[in-house]
Formats: sequence, C-alpha cells, structure tokens
Amino acid sequence: MTSSTHCPACRSEHAYQDRDLWICPECGHEWSPLPGATAEAPDEAGVRDAHGNVLADGDSVIVMKDLKVKGSSSVVKGGTKVRNIRLQDATDGHNIACKIDGIGAMNLKSEFVKKA
Repeated sequence: MTSSTHCPACRSEHAYQDRDLWICPECGHEWSPLPGATAEAPDEAGVRDAHGNVLADGDSVIVMKDLKVKGSSSVVKGGTKVRNIRLQDATDGHNIACKIDGIGAMNLKSEFVKKA
C-alpha cells in the first residue's frame, strides 16, 4: 500500500477511495489525494463521543454499556444519563470528568458515551 492511502489523521492503513476522496473508516477523516486540494482538517482539540459527535463542557451524555467502577463493586448501568460533564486532557483515555448520582465523582472514556 502506498503512503497516499494511509490516513493523514490517524495513519490507518484501512482507508478506501470513494469517487474523488479517500475515507478512513477508523476515524472518519476524509481527504483528497490531489495536490493543492484543501481537505477539512480533523478537529484534534475536540473530544468526540462513540458516534463522532463533538462534546463540550456542560453537555449531557448517556453511558452506552455497563461499566465497572474500578476499586468498587458498583456498576454504572448502560443508559445512565450524566449531566454537566467536564472535558479534560488525560493520557489514559479518561477524558470526561463527571459526577454520577449514587456513585459520585469519576472519569469516563468518551468512547463509551453518546451525546444526549
């Protein structure tokens, strides 16, 4: 595979061509292989949910699957609505800080929530 078929955003090798654009199925980035063509730059600063929606501070999200709480026997059930989230930079992937009723303050990964 040539380097032009690798996604410039996430370097995935699973990109495919659709008419005049290349599309990455892993991150959703689209780009044109033509020189001088302008492609939309990925929003690297934005945190996205499992469906690709951009999240912001103060949003409400819904947990998509049951999540075990580390260090406890508690479980955050799928379908739980979490209000007033705060986005944070986290190296371990837990980029949402929130408070869940009945459990307390915790961090979530954005890949397990969807925007409400």
